[in-house]
Amino acid sequence: MNDGSGAGTAAVRVRGLWKRFGEQIAVAGIDLELPAGRFIGLVGPNGAGKTTTLSMVTGLLRPDQGTVEVVGHDVWRDPVEVKARIGVLPEGLRLFERLSGRELLAYTGRLRGLPGAEVDKRATQLLDVLDLAGAQHKLVVDYSTGMRKKIGLAAALLHNPEVLFLDEPFEGVDPVSAQTIRGVLERYTASGATVVFSSHVMELVESLCDWVAVMAAGRIRAHGPIAEVRGSAPTLQQAFLELVGAHGRTPGTNLDWLGGGTR
Repeated sequence: MNDGSGAGTAAVRVRGLWKRFGEQIAVAGIDLELPAGRFIGLVGPNGAGKTTTLSMVTGLLRPDQGTVEVVGHDVWRDPVEVKARIGVLPEGLRLFERLSGRELLAYTGRLRGLPGAEVDKRATQLLDVLDLAGAQHKLVVDYSTGMRKKIGLAAALLHNPEVLFLDEPFEGVDPVSAQTIRGVLERYTASGATVVFSSHVMELVESLCDWVAVMAAGRIRAHGPIAEVRGSAPTLQQAFLELVGAHGRTPGTNLDWLGGGTR
């Protein structure tokens, strides 16, 4: 593991990355280096291209052009090496719902090639830390949104990846579960590992991350340490609104019928 400084080390290198869906350009030729050993936020409004970018970076979606390297390995030329080193918690996570939480972790660990005894030990520890021990024998189909996020995170962490990619990990999660997830992620990055997570909630990013990339309309508008991207703005939210061109915007359509008890 590195010392967390990120000097000379990149967890992810993206060069000339493009993705189109018909006439729609989702990602428009981005270049980006994400430093290792950091808690990194990929932020942007809905439709900015965050999920498409993460899907290409993690090998779930093939780019039209460009290259992606994760911890020095090309995602599309060396997929086995990359997948061994990353954990992914995607948006709209699909799980094997007819397995219990513990069975899901046992299955995931064995797919990763971990010895059975080691899988059981790690699963027990993750279930305990993520406050899922009491629900470990319940079927995943009966899990709440927060529990699903937590068991998905446990599965993504089970093989101790070098880089963890999370797409909107706190979306729909209750405050208690969010605090639990946050604590686990902070412990993980403190060990020198890298977390990359997408969000459109600036307050969350500002409180969690030390490095951020701002994306809008398929392009990277700014990137770097939080303080550098925020600049003279009082908050990351204000800086973000200015970067994406939404600062001071007001609706152009008259809504004088709305409110006031009229029909």
